[in-house]
Amino acid sequence: MASNDRPRAIADVSAGTILATVTIAVPPERVFRAITAEDQIPLWWGADNMYRTTKHMADVRPGGAWRSEGKGADGRDFHVQGEYLEVEPPHRLVMTWIAPWDGDNVTTVTYTLERVDSGTRLTLRHDGFGPRHESCRDHGSGWERVLGWLGDFLSKETGATPLSVFHCRLIPPRPDFAFTLTEEERALMSAHADYLRGKLDEGAVILFGPVADPAGPWGLGIVRARDEAEARALTDGDPTVRSGRGFRYEILPMMSTIMQVENENASRAF
Repeated sequence: MASNDRPRAIADVSAGTILATVTIAVPPERVFRAITAEDQIPLWWGADNMYRTTKHMADVRPGGAWRSEGKGADGRDFHVQGEYLEVEPPHRLVMTWIAPWDGDNVTTVTYTLERVDSGTRLTLRHDGFGPRHESCRDHGSGWERVLGWLGDFLSKETGATPLSVFHCRLIPPRPDFAFTLTEEERALMSAHADYLRGKLDEGAVILFGPVADPAGPWGLGIVRARDEAEARALTDGDPTVRSGRGFRYEILPMMSTIMQVENENASRAF
């Protein structure tokens, strides 16, 4: 199976809904167990610098109760609880979510697990925030972290490496390249755009385009890859680099990324 994909989350505060997704290189049965079993959730849900889930109780059936307890990095105890509404292993789990930090309001979490070639695509939907925009936004960031912890935990069983994000800068052979293109160079740049567009469709490239630097325009590509070597392999396949005309890429790892989507109330985190 392929390596894990990093989680992405969108918090649509106008609708009071969160959507998050991650692809994990294990079968749906394994993911379903990891998100339901009493002996599994304390193994992965949390981080020492934030909080740790220390106990999970679950009666995994429609109408059954669940409760997670833990301790924050500040030493304070916490809990969250709810009731299972739908249980269809290993593909669907619907449950209420009642958290003291959200005023004990009742919201609904739905997990959907889809078998794909690379393992399991997990999609999470969290509904019911209503006008509590800040809570919706905070939970969106939280679910992105939680799905990251889940993917990292399960990747240890497969040897899969979670994907990272890289800033790739395409430096042209001359500073005024964008303004002095020959017809042959125009054709080369068209092939370059087609190549990256294909990688965009595959999900390996998040975005790309030219940057208007006063010192001379250059090309930007934001790439997802297991490591720098894999990112370099992608850029080495660019027709501009293969042309031998003096193009080169500088590659730097991104520490984190947050992408604004068209809805001004929503954000996507990687």
